[in-house]
Amino acid sequence: MKQSLRIVVAEDEPNMREYWQTTLPVLGHRVEGLAQSGSEPLELCRGRRPDLVITDIKMPELDGIDAAREVFRERPVPIIVVSAYHDPDLIERAGASHILGYLVKPIKEADLLPAIELAIRRFEEFAALKKETADLRQALEDRKIIERAKGVMMRRAKLGEEEAFRRLQKLASEKRRKLIDIAQSILIAEESFEMPGSS
Repeated sequence: MKQSLRIVVAEDEPNMREYWQTTLPVLGHRVEGLAQSGSEPLELCRGRRPDLVITDIKMPELDGIDAAREVFRERPVPIIVVSAYHDPDLIERAGASHILGYLVKPIKEADLLPAIELAIRRFEEFAALKKETADLRQALEDRKIIERAKGVMMRRAKLGEEEAFRRLQKLASEKRRKLIDIAQSILIAEESFEMPGSS
């Protein structure tokens, strides 16, 4: 991985904190903050806005999975959790909490590098998919508004469907505005005509 990441680590064991502070820079990354309890990562992430969070599961105050859920809810970021145990229940909880990696201690550098790369890649894929879904949803909503505006044009100007759509396009071009903006303006104008006492 060529990208240098800013990483927040949550770990209550001093020897593991030292491991992260030593190993992550060797891999080309920067430790942006070290939390010693499960309640600290959220505050650190607010201030540092890291590219990745690595958190131990067994932590004072709040466990790493709950901490990860809080961090992700406020600002989505790829998260890897670390445990001393290969516990199916923990893995299931982690899988339901937007966690993209699960490492079991002792952690070898050879395991850490691919885990980080995979978490970043999966997060980027999820983010792209989420944006694509949002764009599609917006496009559908825009289409509904444009269709309604076209209906207004057809009714008021006695136009056919194709001609009404061409008029909308022409208006958008002449006004140098998006088609959706013109459609919304037409619907607002139509609503004002339909208001009680407007005739």
